[in-house]
Amino acid sequence: MASETKSRSILVIDDEPEMRSALAASIKQMGFSVITASRGEEALLLFKEKQIEAILTDFKLPQMNGMEFFQEIQKTQNNVPVIMMSAYGTIHSAVDAMKSGIFDYLVKPFSQETLESSIRRALALDSREPVQPYFKQKPPLKGKKQIISRDMAMVKILKLAEVVAASQATILIEGESGTGKELFARYIHENSPRAHRPFIAINCAAVPETLLESELFGYEKGAFTGANSKKPGKFELAHTGTILLDEVSEMPLHLQAKLLRVLQEREVELLGGRDPIALDIRIIATTNRPIWEEVKAGRFREDLYYRLNVFPLRLPPLRNRLNDIPLLFDYFVQKNSLKYSQKSFSLSPEALSYLTSKKWQGNVREFENVMERAFLLAQNGIILPEHIMIEEDHARPIYQKSSIGDSKTVWEAERELILETLEKSGGNRTQTAKILGISIRTLRNKLRDYRESGNLIPSTGLDVGKKFPGGMADFSHEDQEKYVRGKA
Repeated sequence: MASETKSRSILVIDDEPEMRSALAASIKQMGFSVITASRGEEALLLFKEKQIEAILTDFKLPQMNGMEFFQEIQKTQNNVPVIMMSAYGTIHSAVDAMKSGIFDYLVKPFSQETLESSIRRALALDSREPVQPYFKQKPPLKGKKQIISRDMAMVKILKLAEVVAASQATILIEGESGTGKELFARYIHENSPRAHRPFIAINCAAVPETLLESELFGYEKGAFTGANSKKPGKFELAHTGTILLDEVSEMPLHLQAKLLRVLQEREVELLGGRDPIALDIRIIATTNRPIWEEVKAGRFREDLYYRLNVFPLRLPPLRNRLNDIPLLFDYFVQKNSLKYSQKSFSLSPEALSYLTSKKWQGNVREFENVMERAFLLAQNGIILPEHIMIEEDHARPIYQKSSIGDSKTVWEAERELILETLEKSGGNRTQTAKILGISIRTLRNKLRDYRESGNLIPSTGLDVGKKFPGGMADFSHEDQEKYVRGKA
């Protein structure tokens, strides 16, 4: 490995001698060969004369800056990865550079570990080696889902998110439901200077319109009937940290005007209050609708749109990054390994082909639910196409064979799956419905059907006749569920 890396030359460009020397020493420590330059013009000559495999350049250089240097080498050879370095003051320029094809962007100061990781990924990409899965999160999101992708478009968006995280810019994240907009918002917060400050999220679509104003802005004691004490709003709670306005396009017009004032003045007035409260907050907003269409339709203020859209990020749907499906499958297997007696699962080639053929309207959220159902069905650990239940395929049988090899009707298979899921969730109907991807009402109706037919307990389960000689129909729904769980 040492001889392999030593033969690979990295061109380092920085006009500060101390920084240039420090970078060269660090890269040599990693085992690579280093060529240095103090100016873009000098670097261009070296690039033409030497065999360069990766370039590390500062953005701010005399005469020819880093971006201009990049544009010049693209004219001759555009497959050499370029890593841009920059201080906070030139973040937006560096973002533009990344959009133009810069491989990576490092915010000064950065650690040797960060530098080495970037160089190794750049060289792997240049040599056509497989790009490693990207799910770096610093610090990790404790107890939270992770962003996992090897799709190059998604990795690029993640790098842009890291770049803008270091600034104070307001961010608008657009994407379909289930693409991970809130995860991105948390990722940005965790990679920002505010990482150890509050992260406050509010879903503007989930809070009733009558309560949204008081939830956002807070109120003084006596501001309205029932206001028995002062309550801070989400904006005040997020002071010095980050506030996430989830599904901001659902906010009523009259509250959009108040939000605009918060964005402009960085202060908030409590309902019933007299004096505004100064705020030091980072604002991130998300929407699952094309927000400019909402502006044109008159449902969203144009001036507010421009205030929120300082730095837009658009997340691709899962159907546009199907190469992430094996990676996501492995992640959900690991995440759910403690839930099931079968500790490991694998995808059959036929199941993988089937999964990559779907449209995934619900994106990663839908994929996770489908996998949870498949884990329940695939008791031998191998996921087959018949274990995959997707709503658009409701006419397709769930599976044809039980785990013990007996033929089953679709009705029997569905009943057993529902009751097994109900048992595993401890009788929690809400959780059961969520795992199965059906509504509470549908679950309730199906359980009633099973009860009335005298077939609440699966045929492979307990002996109904011994416990209830008269059948199940005369017993309450709750008693039957307790029996399923072995508690009656």
